[in-house]
Amino acid sequence: MKTRSSLLDPHLLKGALIPSLRKLDPRIQWANPVMFTVYLGAILCSMQLFRSINLFELQLVIWLWFTVLFANFAEALAESRGKAQADALRSMRVTTPARKLVGNHETSVSASDLRPGDLVVCEAGDAIPSDGEIIEGIASVDESAITGESAPVIRESGGDRSAVTGGTRVLSDRIVIKVTSEPGHSFLDRMISLVEGSERQKTPNEKALGVLLVSLTLIFLLVTFTLPAFAKFLIEQGLGGQTPGFSSLVALLVCLIPTTIGGLVSAIGISGIDRLTRQNVLATSGRAVEAAGDVDVLLLDKTGTITLGNRQASEFIAAPGVDAKILAEAAQLSSLADETPEGRSVVVLAKQLFDIRARELAEPHATFVPFTAETRMSGVDLLSGGETRRIRKGAADSVKRYVESIGGNMPTEVSRNVDDISAKGGTPLVVVDGSRVMGTIFLKDIVKGGIRERFVKLREMGIRTVMITGDNPRTAAAIAAEAGVDDFMAEATPEDKMRRIKAEQQAGHLVAMTGDGTNDAPALAQADVGVAMNTGTQAAREAGNMVDLDSDPTKLIDIIEIGKQLLMTRGSLTTFSLANDVAKYFAILPALFIGLGATSGSAAGPLAALNVMNLHSWQSAILSAVIFNALIIVALIPLALKGVAYRPMDAASLLRRNLLIYGIGGILAPFPCLKLIDLTISGLHLV
Repeated sequence: MKTRSSLLDPHLLKGALIPSLRKLDPRIQWANPVMFTVYLGAILCSMQLFRSINLFELQLVIWLWFTVLFANFAEALAESRGKAQADALRSMRVTTPARKLVGNHETSVSASDLRPGDLVVCEAGDAIPSDGEIIEGIASVDESAITGESAPVIRESGGDRSAVTGGTRVLSDRIVIKVTSEPGHSFLDRMISLVEGSERQKTPNEKALGVLLVSLTLIFLLVTFTLPAFAKFLIEQGLGGQTPGFSSLVALLVCLIPTTIGGLVSAIGISGIDRLTRQNVLATSGRAVEAAGDVDVLLLDKTGTITLGNRQASEFIAAPGVDAKILAEAAQLSSLADETPEGRSVVVLAKQLFDIRARELAEPHATFVPFTAETRMSGVDLLSGGETRRIRKGAADSVKRYVESIGGNMPTEVSRNVDDISAKGGTPLVVVDGSRVMGTIFLKDIVKGGIRERFVKLREMGIRTVMITGDNPRTAAAIAAEAGVDDFMAEATPEDKMRRIKAEQQAGHLVAMTGDGTNDAPALAQADVGVAMNTGTQAAREAGNMVDLDSDPTKLIDIIEIGKQLLMTRGSLTTFSLANDVAKYFAILPALFIGLGATSGSAAGPLAALNVMNLHSWQSAILSAVIFNALIIVALIPLALKGVAYRPMDAASLLRRNLLIYGIGGILAPFPCLKLIDLTISGLHLV
């Protein structure tokens, strides 16, 4: 899914040309009232040309059609970036027969005939025919066509990694899958519809902007229709001037209404979803992307999001009278058979600090003691010189009871070290050799590198972060302080998550969270932005309004940034569009009314003072404004598709920045452009 394509890719540009022409269908144009107004104006002016053709009106008509086509091209170019991905996904659809399990017998059926509840068998080399849950077996699955990750993943029955996606391929073993999707409604089908934009609906913000643009269009349409009567009245009163021609009035209307943002608004929305897709995140709708941009509370699981997910040994703290190297050696011996990430980290730390090499211990010299929930300890019994060394490591209270049961005691200093480690958010493991307490291992949740800086950026954006963990409050507080989150929930249950989300929403906040398990589904559905992990259960993927194909919980931060960039882009270009209309007024209004109020036919009226750019003639002024109006849409297409550069800042600072760059800049930029176009037109004697 991860692709990179330049906006100037010839294939994308070529692929957008024909769709641009197809969008001239009035049924398609009707969906955009602003551009539909330009479309009707171009048609009416074209019809008038058949009565009497002159060079000025011909050029106006040509540029009016270019304005419509350029807006169509912007939308078609945004859509074409998703169509290539959609074609690749279509090729993944399973066309080979599926092996449906009926009782104890397998029956060959078409994948399109499978229904929810059917059982299918897949073995090494088989394509998974439909979305489902593994109910039997474990297998290695190639999901590279969907996620872009070449490394296979393990899927197994039970737990939170049982969901499989139609179109992926089994690499090993045998699994039985229970189908969960109807034909044509699989995850793959939804991906195809989303990336090509065939099911894109206008978001609430787009609808609100549409109402504003339609209102402005109606106002300026009314103003334009009254101008001929106003001009006629002045002439009848002996004040001179002339009635504006029909083509000039259409040109005035097109330059008055917000055609720039009207031509780009669809492309902005489509490209926002496209940018999210390129991050390997699928949103069920543009509404979800916009909601991400408005989020101000972020709920994050500690494990795998804020921390690396596995505790690691970070320090050996020796008991009084014990050399730290002796403690490290005993700790390493007790961890040789411990295949957990924590156990392996103990072996690695001993090697790094004291160059103690892991050794191979064979029977009958060594007997490994596995960890059990009852003893909460593990270790090794070593037979040496007729004596047995019993080395153990485990939870402090369990080790204390073990030592006291064989006549030893826990030193006060070691107990103090255990309390200090717990207070710092770590996990203490005490190591003993027989009844002698050797010291403590500091197991630490490793906070991901750079995560604190990202939380600082979120805080600058006005987003409050809440860490969710099942740890005790003291441990949770220590990790929260190290990571830099604003708040935390300790000993949290799924019900606690749900209650917290509802409480935040009732307080007027928009909440985002991630999850992958069935027990996360209610909270994902309740959150304004629920990001489900692709490796998670089908219930979680159905409950969320986004799916992260990389299953990276920290992706939620990127999603929020993309959502805010979408809102920033739409707001910035709307500001620029309305602002640069001001400059066009200074070009076209004096041109139309330069003779109004004049005492004679050749004299200039009072409105001639508005010709601040000293444009060549009224014809060149009108034509310059229409040409600029068309070309600015083309110039802004890259910005609409790529998005305005994102910078974390609060809403007030963002508003000031946009008003300065896109407001004042939008007013000033057109003046030199209009003058340059006017000089070109007059120099080429086009009017």
